[in-house]
Amino acid sequence: MHKKILEHTPFGSVGIIWTELAGKPIIVRVLLSKAQLSAARQAAQLYPEAQAASCAEIESVAGAMQAILAGNDLEIPLAVADLASCSVFQQAVLRAEHRIPRGKVSTYQLIGAHLGKPNGARAVGNALAHNPFPLIVPCHRAIRSDGHLGGYQGGLAMKRALLAQEGVRFDHAGRVVCDRFHYQRN
Repeated sequence: MHKKILEHTPFGSVGIIWTELAGKPIIVRVLLSKAQLSAARQAAQLYPEAQAASCAEIESVAGAMQAILAGNDLEIPLAVADLASCSVFQQAVLRAEHRIPRGKVSTYQLIGAHLGKPNGARAVGNALAHNPFPLIVPCHRAIRSDGHLGGYQGGLAMKRALLAQEGVRFDHAGRVVCDRFHYQRN
């Protein structure tokens, strides 16, 4: 197991935990800093055996993450992430979330309906709350049906800032202003 820590981002450190699978690097977890716990410290606690290391592929992902956090329009291919540790349902949620374009949002309920689970908003929210690949899977683009942000591993301030960088607007109450949600029918 290896780790790559991005120390200087606008949102604190970001940790990339990776390994090799069939001779290729694959990311097993992305850690975002939290109010009282940096990603570097989380990596040390959760993956004490992980050695600091990198390679061209991981450096490319790290550079893309830095660019995304700086507000640039980039997408990281989902193929760099090892989804094998996720349930089948969570994998479907992560794939659906990954398809939401920059500057667009969807709701937990609409994602659930898109996946054939019209009453699955809570299950979608739980799957995204445990997203092992934030930034690769842009789970900040999922919000509550009432327009409020919901939760985010990096905190609500980070979620709002990422959405604002993408051009998403907010009203005076902090709700997302959106004419049409991704996955909305008609």
